[in-house]
Amino acid sequence: MQASYLTYPEWMDPFVIDGLPIRWYAVMYLVAFFLAYLVFRYQCRHDGVIDISDDEGENFFITAIIGLLIGARLFSVFFYSDGIYYLTHPWMIFWPFQNGQFVGLPGMSYHGGVVGALVGAWIYCRRHKIKLMLITDLTVAGIPLGYTFGRLGNFFNAELYGRVTTKPWGMVFPTAERFSSSEPWVQEVANKVGMAFNPGDMLNLPRHPSQLYEAFFEGIVLFLILWFIIRPLKYKKKLPDGTVFSFYLMGYGIFRFFIEYCRQPDANIGYIIKGGKGADNIALFQSFLNISEGQIFCILMVAAGALLLFVLLQWRAYDDNRTSQRAKGKAAGKGNR
Repeated sequence: MQASYLTYPEWMDPFVIDGLPIRWYAVMYLVAFFLAYLVFRYQCRHDGVIDISDDEGENFFITAIIGLLIGARLFSVFFYSDGIYYLTHPWMIFWPFQNGQFVGLPGMSYHGGVVGALVGAWIYCRRHKIKLMLITDLTVAGIPLGYTFGRLGNFFNAELYGRVTTKPWGMVFPTAERFSSSEPWVQEVANKVGMAFNPGDMLNLPRHPSQLYEAFFEGIVLFLILWFIIRPLKYKKKLPDGTVFSFYLMGYGIFRFFIEYCRQPDANIGYIIKGGKGADNIALFQSFLNISEGQIFCILMVAAGALLLFVLLQWRAYDDNRTSQRAKGKAAGKGNR
């Protein structure tokens, strides 16, 4: 039987240069930050909605990135790892070495990064008297484009791969968990994809390349929506500051929620909500009713974006009505003279 799956490219190496502790993952994140900054500066110079110098823009971005790294790491530690261990060993939270080797920050949470970056932005804006929602709109417009490269970095690292699949574009990742061919479901998958095995073999089954799904939908597609639809709509309809940020939260949350069905939940967490069959085997998709922790955060993200947009629109309507009443009052006063 002909194999109907892909093999992770052998030429891909997580290290940029052999012998040096520099990974493509880190390089891609630097590219992501740089692209987001370029898009931010382009808007500052061409849209004319904010007067901010290059130095101020760089300082703002640095503050937001510091907040992002702190938030991403803390969320990863306390929501996806052994939080008790880190509470008793707090110095290990940002310790970049494992087994005597430099590994950087070993775990990062996207949702924590959003919270951390927002806190960093709020601190900077409060100190420098800048409208938070305005500068946030300018920032998030380019984030999805940078996020694309971040997920490509995960792909180069052969990490954050998805669930086992029999789709022809399923990929065998060298770092993925192997399963015993004595398991009936493992035999079934192997037979469907044409993977030869002997009884008792530990098999590395094809998985969804979910990093590429995310790079495309949460990166490229979301960027196109924000840049060519939401952003022009904001200026054309004179929508309140924070509109682009609201749609970013909702758009990312929706895309990520459904892609999570292709991603394998963390083994130490599993499903937060078990509403369907097969909840004991997280390596396979079994039911839309089985909800992971990442999906819970996505639901909260969508809800936060929708609530923020509602509040902004209501406040704008209230402000416009108050302005209209003042104008009518002035006109009536002139008429009485």
